[in-house]
Parts: sequence; C-alpha cells; structure tokens
Amino acid sequence: MDKIYIICVDDQPEVLNSVLEDIGSLEEKFFIEGCESAEEAEELMQEIDAKGNLVGLVISDHVMPNKNGVEFLTDVKESDMYPNLKKILLTGLATHEDTIRAINKAEIDYYFAKPWEKHDLLLKVKHLMTAFILDTGLDYQDYMIYMDQQLLYRRLKERV
Repeated sequence: MDKIYIICVDDQPEVLNSVLEDIGSLEEKFFIEGCESAEEAEELMQEIDAKGNLVGLVISDHVMPNKNGVEFLTDVKESDMYPNLKKILLTGLATHEDTIRAINKAEIDYYFAKPWEKHDLLLKVKHLMTAFILDTGLDYQDYMIYMDQQLLYRRLKERV
C-alpha cells in the first residue's frame, strides 16, 4: 500500500510544532512531516514521489523567506506532479490580493487565518484527506476511522 504524507510548512518552529501537534492524532495512518521552508518541502515532496509514495495534503504558511506560501503552492499546482493534492494556506498577514492569488493561482482548498482553532484545523484536514483518498481511487476502507464520514457518505452515495 502507498504511504500517504501530509506536509506542514512554516518558517517559525513554534508555529510549525503547533500545526504538527494539532493534527498529530492522524499519525497512526498518515506520515506527517514538518518543513521550515518551501525549498525544504519541495525537496521532501520529490523524495516522497521518487519512492512511489503520495503527498495528500500540504499545509503552508504564507509569509516565509525566499518563497512565500502562495508562490510555493502555485509552483506545486503548476508542476502537475500531484494532481489530487489538497492545499491549505495559513497566515496572519495576507492581504486581500494575496488571498485572491492563493485561490486563483494556487487553487488552495482552504484558508485559515492565524490563530486557528485546533478542532477546526483537524476537521478540515480529515475532510481534505478523505477527498484526496477518494479522488485518487485508493481503498478508503483502510482509512475509515480517520475520514470525514459525512463526505465519505455523500461521495459514495453519488457513485450509486
């Protein structure tokens, strides 16, 4: 079975650790990795792909040195290496234009303003990982207790 990764990116270690902790309950089924830059995340994603594994979700901060979150997520989207990849942008400093660019160019799936609510982040991660698993055509039964049951039910009902 393919390993599925969730990649979290933030240049501030305390914020990155907070994200990792907030979604840590999913580590029983998904591999969760933290990166402190977009460049580090891109390298990790290439390594994961080269090993035949999958990146299901990227959670990225917006304001980072060298390459910001919108640029990073746009590059990932435009690479076509990850067709079903889900994307979350976290930020406390984005302008209205940044948000529009994230939606239009990077095609992010969700946006959280800092500080976020742990419960809300975890629910959205479960929702997006459920969508990824179903969109990819993986056997969802292996992931049942970690999935958004309402989304799973709706999507399965649509297949009938």
